[in-house]
Amino acid sequence: MANAHSDYEDCAVPVAGRRGALAMLVVMLGFTFFSASMWAGATLGAGLDFARFLLVIAIGNAILGAYTGGLGYIAGRSGLSTSLLMRRSFGAGASVLPTLLLVVTQVGWFGVGIAMFSQTFTTLLASHGLEINIWLVIGLSGLVMSSSAYWGIKALTIVSVVAVPAIAIFGVISLAITGGTHDAAWAMLWSYAPAADAALPMASAVAITIGSFISGGTCTPDFVRFAKNGPSAAVCTLVAFFLGNSLMFLFGAVGGMFYQSNDISNVLVMQGLLLPGLLVLGLNIWTTNDNALYTSGLCLATLTGQPKRYLVLFNGLCGTLLSLWLNTHFVRYLIFLNTVIPPIGAIIITEYIIAARGQRSGAAAGGAEGVVAAGANPGGTRVQSRACVAWALGAACAFMPWGIAALNGMAAAAISYALMDIRKNHR
Repeated sequence: MANAHSDYEDCAVPVAGRRGALAMLVVMLGFTFFSASMWAGATLGAGLDFARFLLVIAIGNAILGAYTGGLGYIAGRSGLSTSLLMRRSFGAGASVLPTLLLVVTQVGWFGVGIAMFSQTFTTLLASHGLEINIWLVIGLSGLVMSSSAYWGIKALTIVSVVAVPAIAIFGVISLAITGGTHDAAWAMLWSYAPAADAALPMASAVAITIGSFISGGTCTPDFVRFAKNGPSAAVCTLVAFFLGNSLMFLFGAVGGMFYQSNDISNVLVMQGLLLPGLLVLGLNIWTTNDNALYTSGLCLATLTGQPKRYLVLFNGLCGTLLSLWLNTHFVRYLIFLNTVIPPIGAIIITEYIIAARGQRSGAAAGGAEGVVAAGANPGGTRVQSRACVAWALGAACAFMPWGIAALNGMAAAAISYALMDIRKNHR
């Protein structure tokens, strides 16, 4: 059973633990305020005219929204975390590998985020004549960002309530300053045309948009499982992706075009707003990092049966101490690992749809609002072989040299899982 500090890491969130739509929306907006989306926005802004840029963002976020909204709906209905949903889809034994994969990637990205913040923070201060030891910044930022993940969903909500308005307000102020300091800035934006050798094909641009967040989006259930119901979770997720993610892409595109910087915090500093720039830098990475650490703690708790809060501190310590090494040596491996994560989410969604239609015992539609009764721990089967095979096929297809990697992997995983389920039930 869950206790007051557990955040229901070992069971479904009961009705008494559910939270309102506004709280869920704020958490998800903080989740989508992601630095990598700004970097992707700068890349897209350099390779597309503005009309195509907006179209690509709409298409990419529609696909991301459908994927994460589907996972959100399942989480809102069931109250289950990503790791418990994997246990149900893959079986208790077979889910160990994808669960460990999420632990490694989320702790890895936490460490990379700590390093990014600390290096940028110390560099910005040094440019204004203030020297500070980087390990002091690493230690303090690791402690602070780990603390909100330790205290769970309530602390994540508080951080997002502060961070989301601050980032949005200072971002809009920065856009206004850009318009005021660059003659005909918005006309330039609309009339911009990339050089022929720098132009991005639409398929590549959509792939960049989806790839910037598809892996992290797989962890959506960890947060919206606290929603009142499935539709509320899905709507909050969709709105967050279309608002939050689009705003990050816009900040990155405008910053790249006018300031040759893909991060709104650097742009604010260039505009003479040092303190707001440092504040936005910290809050933007904090809302991503505490979510990543929270997910890693939930996943490890599922594997070990130990309380999530202690595992969060352990993961946070590892990510903090290894942050500079991770940022230097591990990013390319994290990108590789992220490629094989989206098929997991596709299998969870496909398994839910099949179960909800009553094609297998233990139907996901059972109960008034859940896949399983609140307090139940799913995943009694040790190995669901079709889920393992579908994941392997999806991961392999994600590395094919054609199409969009994430979509290739998800489509292959979903189709192969469904076909194997049909074959099993028609023997």
